[in-house]
Parts: sequence; structure tokens; C-alpha cells
Amino acid sequence: MNTKYSDLIDQTYYFPQEEFKVEGSELQFHGIDLMELVKEYGAPLKFTYLPKISENINKAKKWFADALEKSNYQGSYNYCYCTKSSHFEHVLNEALKNDIHIETSSAVDIDIVEALKEKGKITDDTYVICNGFKRDQYISNIANLINNGHKNCIPIIDNYEEIDLLSNSIDDKFKIGIRIASEEEPKFEFYTSRLGIGYKNIVPFYNKQIKDNEQVELKMLHFFINTGIRDTAYYWNELLKCLRVYINLKRVCPTLDSLNIGGGFPVKNSLHFEYDYQYMVEEIVNQIKIACDEAEVDVPNIFTEFGSFTVGESGGAIYEILYQKQQNDREKWNMINSSFITTLPDTWAISKKFVMLAVNRWNDEYERVLLGGLTCDSDDYYNSEQHTNAIYLPKYKKDKPLYIGFFNTGAYQDTIGGYGGLQHCLIPQPKQLLINRDENGELEISLYREQQEPEDFLKILGYK
Repeated sequence: MNTKYSDLIDQTYYFPQEEFKVEGSELQFHGIDLMELVKEYGAPLKFTYLPKISENINKAKKWFADALEKSNYQGSYNYCYCTKSSHFEHVLNEALKNDIHIETSSAVDIDIVEALKEKGKITDDTYVICNGFKRDQYISNIANLINNGHKNCIPIIDNYEEIDLLSNSIDDKFKIGIRIASEEEPKFEFYTSRLGIGYKNIVPFYNKQIKDNEQVELKMLHFFINTGIRDTAYYWNELLKCLRVYINLKRVCPTLDSLNIGGGFPVKNSLHFEYDYQYMVEEIVNQIKIACDEAEVDVPNIFTEFGSFTVGESGGAIYEILYQKQQNDREKWNMINSSFITTLPDTWAISKKFVMLAVNRWNDEYERVLLGGLTCDSDDYYNSEQHTNAIYLPKYKKDKPLYIGFFNTGAYQDTIGGYGGLQHCLIPQPKQLLINRDENGELEISLYREQQEPEDFLKILGYK
């Protein structure tokens, strides 16, 4: 019988895959020997494989370049990185190697932009697209950036008051965009996004507050929906509604020349994952061109703000199975030496799934298990894989350590989990590794941050 873990994977998925292969009985990820990482640095640990960031950026840029050429599209394409996905300097440094731009969401983001400018990572020609609800410090930071010569900083107007707030702080003429308040899918608990201005209100808003305002130049219409870019009737319907707004606005606003379609490219979350990125890009470009050609208006320059797609597939986490608890005649709990709530909070908050595989012992027999974290919280668990209702791992043996890996975890998990701060039940943040390749393609591995120590928690809590 085929009872080995490797047999299970072979029977269930097309394997190996581009980023995964097995040598002997151990898993490799992008050519990284994961068990060697464990032997040198221990577990739990988290890592970022930096080359994957550049790889995904350049894939997307090529998809758009090919689509623009195929349809003879006369506008340009601009790739922006959505910084809230991961603000770490090593992520921004890698992303900015690829001639891209920045999208921000808060006041501190502008401080990061200033720091990047000081180091020569970006220039005044870099687009800084400022999203989010803006008050006080965010307005002040945007104004300082523009007043100091960054003319390609474009605040995206989220509500009716922001133009006045910006005008009072910015010395000269400045560019703006307007965000559409998109209508959400019927399954959502609300009908219209809290972000932006309603479809029907945008042209009246322009006529009332922007048209005769000599200080303000409207350049961009911004469109984004929470469910991301998917081949569904809902997405295409919302895109067409957005294009109708763009066309109507363009007819009364000659300076409008850009359409920002936001982010939303999916990240691989299963070995079953399938998504035709090239088709989606071509169809988006085609829909924009058809709508504008029929209306006899110039096509817009296209901007995107990919965050998870940029950084998500660069991240991974490795845990050791500490112990197995047989709680009844059917359920075996494998306890990891960390917490899902603290290190992969999306698994708990929104039931998100990541690619999960055993790191070692692929030639051993497998069993069905549940995965539990260390906190004393009933929600600290991971109990199924995408497209299956169970987790299967090599059988637990006390004398044969078992390690498991979660992959494509690089977006949002550290910031949502409160990196460097207090963690639920004071479970420490794991070690963090940075993995790169030199000019010869050889791996370079460095320790970015040690695991949190008890003293770190005591200091935060006021005991020291």
C-alpha cells in the first residue's frame, strides 16, 4: 500500500512544483534546504526569501507590458507597492530595485518615504500614492513631502473635507486622485465600502470642489474592491461601473489621465492553486480600451497597488511538533512550539489558509491530525488545508522530531501580529531570517532578529 507521506502528496497534487521539491526525505523551498536552516537556527523560525519579491514584481510588469502591446494601448503602466503589506526596510529595498512606486496608508508611511529618499532609494519622480482616511499628522506629512518638491505625491481623496485640509497645508498647486466607494459583494455585512466617495457623487464633487480650484489638479481615479481581482461577474460589473465614472469625469476634467485599479492579485495558498494572471491582465486592459474607445476619450495610464502579491510568496514559517495529544477516539492534536494566533494571525482572524507541508520525514507513514498552538485559547488551531477537510502529516514519534512549514506567509502577518511587541499569552516572536542570493546565485542567509526574550515582555509591561 502507498502509505508514505510522499505518496500522499504525489497522489493528491501535481508535485514537485516550481518552488517545492524533495531531496531524500526533506523539503526544499526555492532551493533552500529547510532542515539545514532548522539545524543551524532552530525552530520556530520565520524567514523572508527576498528574490521572490523581485520575481513577482517583474512577472506583473511583463504581463501588463505584453497586454498593452497586444491591444495597442496608448497609456503607460505603473507598478506601486502597497507598503502596509510589509513595511520592513529589507522588503522595500528589494522591491525598489525594480523601478516601482509606493502606495501609503498612514502618516508613518510618509516618514518611511522620507527615510528612503534620504538613502537614495526613491526620488521626487517616484509616485507616492497616499490612500486612507487623512487627518492631522498624515495631512501634515503629505504636505511637507509636496512642499519639499515631491510633485509626484498624489493624495487620494477619501472624503469631502480632505481637499480643504490639504489646501490649507500645501503651499502651491498639487495633484490629487479620488477613490470610488465600491459596492461590495452581497455576502458582505455592508453594501458600500466606507472608503472613498460614491459612484454617483464623484462628478458632482468634482464640479463643486475641484473644477474651479486653481490649486488642485485632478489626475487619478482610484478603484479597488475587497475581494480582489477575480474572474467573476461581480468584478467585471464593478470595473465597468468604474469605467463609466472615469469616462464621465474625463469629459469634464481634461487633466484626469490615470486609473488606479488597486491591488488584489491572489497569492498561492494551496498546491491546487490555479489563476491565469496573464488572461486577467489582458482582459482588464481590453475592457478599459474598449470602454474608452467607444466613448471617444483617451485611455488612462494604469496604476496598480499590489501588496500581498509583491511580498506574500517570499515568506515562510517553520515549527516543530512538540507533542501529540489523543483527545478522543478520532482526534489527534499535534502541538506546535509556537502559536498560530501570534505568528500567523490570519489563520485565526479570517480563517486564511497557507501552503502547509512537512519539512522532513517524507518517507514515513502519515496520519490525520489537528494542529494546535501553545496559547490557552481554543481558537489557536489550524485544522484543514485548502480543498481538503483535514491535515495529514508523518506520524508523530517522540524519538523522531517532526518539522512543518507554512509558506507564502510574507504579507501582513508580522504587522497584524504586533511584531516586536506583546503577544497573546506572551508567546515570543520567533527568530527572523533574511535569505538572498549573491551575483553567482549562491544563497546568503542572515539572522535579522533573535527570538523575543522574557526581558522584552517585562520591559513593555512596565516591570523593568
